[in-house]
Amino acid sequence: MQRRLLHHRRMNTATRTSLSSRLKQETRPLHTRVEQSGVMAALLRGRLSLPGYCALLRNLHAIYEALEAGLGRHPVDARLWRPELSRVQPLEQDLDRLHATPWRTHGPLMPATVAYVERLTLLGRTEPVLLLAHAYLRYLGDLHGGQVLARLVSRQFALDGQAGTAFYAFGDPAQVEALKADFRAGLDALPLTTEQADAFVAEACQAFRLHRQLFEELAR
Repeated sequence: MQRRLLHHRRMNTATRTSLSSRLKQETRPLHTRVEQSGVMAALLRGRLSLPGYCALLRNLHAIYEALEAGLGRHPVDARLWRPELSRVQPLEQDLDRLHATPWRTHGPLMPATVAYVERLTLLGRTEPVLLLAHAYLRYLGDLHGGQVLARLVSRQFALDGQAGTAFYAFGDPAQVEALKADFRAGLDALPLTTEQADAFVAEACQAFRLHRQLFEELAR
């Protein structure tokens, strides 16, 4: 009987879907809808104005400030939070380069961004591990689509070389692939119970919904 129980436990462990796989599978429909929403759809179709793009960066900057402040206050696996991933300073470089006026005072935040920042701030105080669900959306999304978006943005706004696209710069292709692989491995190494993993995936889904709301507001 004991041998059968041990075998059963090993089978459960072997067949359990990894957190990174669950996140990819269960957020895929939301991911598609977000890409087709509001300002992001306009950007991908080459129809976004430069002021509209700066408004997007301004709001993302506020989100990253809250996210990275929360991550910096808690012990986090280095694969999930390291200096190379931080996007606050690159966003500031791009906004300084592209925004026609002082962006901190002339770039109002959308209601969706204010709500998102409040959510991240709350998680940082009460459930910091769930901040990593938002890090999953942002950092892996930036690493996956960054090079394509960098070329698109540079061409659409006639930028000189890499000027104005620091947000998408994570190093050479080998470094980008290493960061992606490390991030997934870090996610899969999180010591979560089944209930905690469910909450993590649910939080990632909510992050996609919050992004969709923001992108729709920016398009109005």
